[in-house]
Amino acid sequence: MISRNKPAEKAAFHLKRWVVMAFLMMVYDVVAVYFSYFSALWLRFDLRFTRIPATYLLVVRRFLPIYCVLCVVVFWLFRLYRSIWRFASYTEVIRLLAATAVTCACHCAGITIVCRALTAQTRMPYSYFAMGFVCQFALTLLVRFAYRLGKLMHGQRKAHKRGNAVLLIGAGSAGQSILRDINHTQETEDRVVCLIDDDSNKWGRSIDGVPVVGGREEILSAVEKYGIKKIYFAIPTATGEQKRDILNICQETGCELKQLPGIYQLVKGDVTLSQMKKVDVEDLLGRDPIKADMEGVYRFINGKTVLVTGGGGSIGSELCRQIAGHHPKQLIIFDIYENNAYSIQLELKDKYPELNLVTLIGSVRDSRRMFQVFEEYRPQVVYHAAAHKHVPLMEDSPCESIKNNAIGTYKTAYAAMTHGCERFVLISTDKAVNPTNIMGASKRLCEMVIQSFDRKIKEGKANELPQLFTHDGVEDVKRDGQLFGDIKTEFVAVRFGNVLGSNGSVIPVFRKQIEKGGPVTVTHPDIIRYFMTIPEAVSLVMLAGTYAHGGEIFVLDMGSPVKIDTLARNLIKLSGLRPDIDIKIEYTGLRPGEKLYEEKLMAEEGLKKTDNKLIHIGQPIPFDTDRFLSQLVDLMLAAYQNKPDIRERVAQIVNTYKVDKAA
Repeated sequence: MISRNKPAEKAAFHLKRWVVMAFLMMVYDVVAVYFSYFSALWLRFDLRFTRIPATYLLVVRRFLPIYCVLCVVVFWLFRLYRSIWRFASYTEVIRLLAATAVTCACHCAGITIVCRALTAQTRMPYSYFAMGFVCQFALTLLVRFAYRLGKLMHGQRKAHKRGNAVLLIGAGSAGQSILRDINHTQETEDRVVCLIDDDSNKWGRSIDGVPVVGGREEILSAVEKYGIKKIYFAIPTATGEQKRDILNICQETGCELKQLPGIYQLVKGDVTLSQMKKVDVEDLLGRDPIKADMEGVYRFINGKTVLVTGGGGSIGSELCRQIAGHHPKQLIIFDIYENNAYSIQLELKDKYPELNLVTLIGSVRDSRRMFQVFEEYRPQVVYHAAAHKHVPLMEDSPCESIKNNAIGTYKTAYAAMTHGCERFVLISTDKAVNPTNIMGASKRLCEMVIQSFDRKIKEGKANELPQLFTHDGVEDVKRDGQLFGDIKTEFVAVRFGNVLGSNGSVIPVFRKQIEKGGPVTVTHPDIIRYFMTIPEAVSLVMLAGTYAHGGEIFVLDMGSPVKIDTLARNLIKLSGLRPDIDIKIEYTGLRPGEKLYEEKLMAEEGLKKTDNKLIHIGQPIPFDTDRFLSQLVDLMLAAYQNKPDIRERVAQIVNTYKVDKAA
């Protein structure tokens, strides 16, 4: 039979062992105290025992037994027998120093009394007290730190024998913390052998015996000289451009690269080896991340019902994550793809169990479904992320791009307007600027839809907006009441570039190709794109919801564009491989509808500043709203009839769209 008392027996065993260790420490302290003060007397008389007066020996022999008992009691009160000395730190040193000071003060008083009572001497020599104090503190401290000292010395000897020489970039506070964590832990085979820092005042000096060999220009030579296998970047305060320049040098070494995620580790005091992460291609874009003040956004969302269409996608799911953490009254995830919707639903329920979360499946192309959702839940804020975004696929299915993007946006916007929605935020793309593909043209149509809704509402003519549907149903809006007399919905669009790591983006494709051994396919050696991260894109979308006054197209200043060829080569290097040697790069030619350069804004739109210097507002391009709305009705019918001339019809509406005759 298995005993149920084993845990209790095990605990008792640990307690017994602890008591034994404490008792042995007490015995040691008694011996150490005896030895300390006899040694002090011996040192006082020039290391010649025969020169010590008999009266002093008599006093010491009589008093020390009492004093030893006192020391044990005081040490116990200072909890010096309860410490786990393998983890001893400066706090134990302070407590031991304080306990020694107390006992030595008692020693001075007590032995003086005994001395006067037993002999003609009035006191012991002053040097006796001083040397006794030092000896007692040294001997009692030594045994308590002997374990840690032995482990440290063993670790240092072992460090010189083990592999994985590390070059640490950054000789500041973060670098120092990482250095000590690496060299003092036994859980890694790494050892820091040199440091790099651009501060010339640190060159030629050392931290914990590790030399600072120079600035970034010494990285390549240091790697060769010291046989470096890994490079750790530990400058969390570096700007995006500084980080890019240094990491690009590091890539040339072929070493494994890791870095601290950000400066918040320093603030939290959480700078350890475990916090290091692999350098990703996003770190090589060469710009600082967008740091938007989101307090106003979160106040705006607090207590509101928020709907995210396309809530299971890359942008939509990140929107849901950020919204969920800031106390909406209700969050509604709407998506046509149930697997993605279910995935983000599980994630949010696990992280925010108190969140009022609704997950709905449906299509923005279904006006009946959209009216049903808005009628039941009455969302106050809508983030419209549902769209077809893949350029080559949409070139093969142009009518689907119009149905889902342009008409789906119109139907969702119409349902929002007629059900009291406060803000409607469309997620657009820089491909809407001078589009060369049907996907970009469809997103420009979406922007024109938003601008038309805004214009009609501000003119008090919302009832002139046609209701688009291909069937009769409950969504039919009666126009003979007060419904269109009090519409206040604000419609805005947010335009940004390619999103790193999103579904269908170039980075996941490159990674899969590298995993297979190549080749990595790039359409053209000179093709460039603007990039941003998913959190940045979502921050901009949410800011648009608070900056909005209606009709704006918000544009993010995304810094310098990046060559896709450079991006591919960097990703290969970060994988520890060599471009064109280990992994081939092939140029496949531009795909249908693809252009070499992306534009953030049409020239005639102009720019207007916002409170955030990296976010601008494009001035709307004037167009005939009534004519556009009439054309949109015809375009919807043509799309649902799958007309082969759909591109030409779109070009008649979006005059900046140039149809590719080869498409």
